Amino acid sequence: MRKMQQVYATSNRVLVLLALMVAVQGLVFAQAGSVELPENARAKSYGGGWECVRGFREVKGACAAVTIPANAYPTYTSYGNGWKCGRGYRELNEACVAIVVPVNAYPTNSPYGSGWKCGRGFRQVNEACPSINVPLNAYLNSPGDSWKCNRGYRAVDGTCVAIKVPANGYLTDSSRGSGWACDQGYRSIDGGCAAIKVPTNGYLVDSSYRTGWKCDRGYRAVKEACVAVKVAENAHLNASGDDWECNRPYRRKQGKCYLP
Repeated sequence: MRKMQQVYATSNRVLVLLALMVAVQGLVFAQAGSVELPENARAKSYGGGWECVRGFREVKGACAAVTIPANAYPTYTSYGNGWKCGRGYRELNEACVAIVVPVNAYPTNSPYGSGWKCGRGFRQVNEACPSINVPLNAYLNSPGDSWKCNRGYRAVDGTCVAIKVPANGYLTDSSRGSGWACDQGYRSIDGGCAAIKVPTNGYLVDSSYRTGWKCDRGYRAVKEACVAVKVAENAHLNASGDDWECNRPYRRKQGKCYLP
């Protein structure tokens, strides 16, 4: 009987301690959650702390009203100055000033740059949009802020000069170089297109480099001719076909193939 009383007493003490612990924790949480809110603020819906109500922003631990200048509207964001200028206006020294759009231009409604762009066929020069003078044999480019020469012409000192294509040549679409290239079988020499002389046992190659021709397989280029490759005994033509190499296990030495 005495043991049962001791057990009950011990159990009661444990329950009392648990109740005290729960009460203390509740008090701690209550104190942590009871954050003093400044005027025009509210507790955050998640996490801790507070935030300013709409139309106010935090300034040095308080909520100050957002002052919106004329021709502006509130953004209700926590970053920036809390407002933006309306269409046709731009920010300047905490105010919204009207964007002056010059003749032949249109507003971009962008907070960056001048706030306007010149129309097609006009280009910006300081605060104006003068017209673009397109020379003969030229046209406006895609953006409309410059010009390009027609095919067969190239820009020279603000004009479009005809490209002189020599005989056996053709126009290219490249803006670099001469503006023309030679037909196959010809190569550029001194502003003209000269025929490529292909030696016997040779053939034309589609290249503007070197000679413009190559030797057939089994021949090698020697100056302006194609000379037959003399394959040594126990040897065969190499992959390029312009020399030979020894069969295995022979080794090349002094123009012949020897066993090692």
